[in-house]
Amino acid sequence: MYACGGKKMLNMMILEILRKHSDEQHRLTQKEIIRHLKSIYGITCDRRSVRSNVEALQEMGYDIETRPGYALISRTFDDAELRMLIDSVLFARGLSAAQAERLVGKLKALGSDYFQPKVSHVVHLPKLHHAENAQVMISLDVLNDAIEAKRKVRFIYNRCGTDFRLHPRREEPYVVNPYQLVAQNGWYYLIGNYDAYDNISHYRIDRITGIEMLSEARKPKSAIRELARGFSLPRHMAEHIYMFSGKSATVRLRTDTYMMDSLTDWFGRDFHIRHEGDGRMIVTLRCNEEAMKYWALQFGAYVEIIEPEHLREALKDVLLHMCRTYGL
Repeated sequence: MYACGGKKMLNMMILEILRKHSDEQHRLTQKEIIRHLKSIYGITCDRRSVRSNVEALQEMGYDIETRPGYALISRTFDDAELRMLIDSVLFARGLSAAQAERLVGKLKALGSDYFQPKVSHVVHLPKLHHAENAQVMISLDVLNDAIEAKRKVRFIYNRCGTDFRLHPRREEPYVVNPYQLVAQNGWYYLIGNYDAYDNISHYRIDRITGIEMLSEARKPKSAIRELARGFSLPRHMAEHIYMFSGKSATVRLRTDTYMMDSLTDWFGRDFHIRHEGDGRMIVTLRCNEEAMKYWALQFGAYVEIIEPEHLREALKDVLLHMCRTYGL
């Protein structure tokens, strides 16, 4: 890595050796550092050179302990942080298996030799559910640039066919005003505005192909209904738990207090509780109506929607249809 610099890069070579082969529990002697320099870089030096270069690194701000033995203590990421980042990549379904495997490899390389055995039991990536679309990283890169430049994007938006491949929803591309990228339930989404309308819409990044940034400026936020009155990303995510587009409504539901874990998992803390006694409570919150319908069906045995009335009626219709389907 540093062969061209020779001994002028000795301090960086020593830093790399300490980063790779030491940590707080595993320390190197001067003799071991000299041996690594010779075997990895073909550089020969003495103990005095090791000591003076380590002192120079310490003066540069690197947290290196020298007794007992030499060790790089502070790193960009400690082992627990690296494991959390690796797990995040492993379960990011919006990435392809190849992309996830490549990212995990890069993250593993940031740890010392002693970090590798700690993640040797990580689940084999192809067994996990990952997107088939290899253009995800390209789409993310273009969208980042377009959001920064405040310009429109054009892309093909796809759905999964019975052959498990992506197929365009329609022949002509979508033209979208991009405003925000978010992650929800393991998928990446674009929060944007379909150019023909004035409302917010959501697009799964792994279903986007053939994306390009246009020269035309995107619509100002003042032209989008939900953005014009002030946009809060945490509130938006809490109201769009399944990333459905459409309006949100104030919902009142009756449930038991033991449902608090599920309520906070899905809606955060932004809801009001009125206790009824005997472990029952009325919860008032804001949520996308279509998302709330699916959520109420998911937790149907434990939740009763009280308001709005039309949502309650919609749930009745779904339940009656299910009863007929199952011959009840």
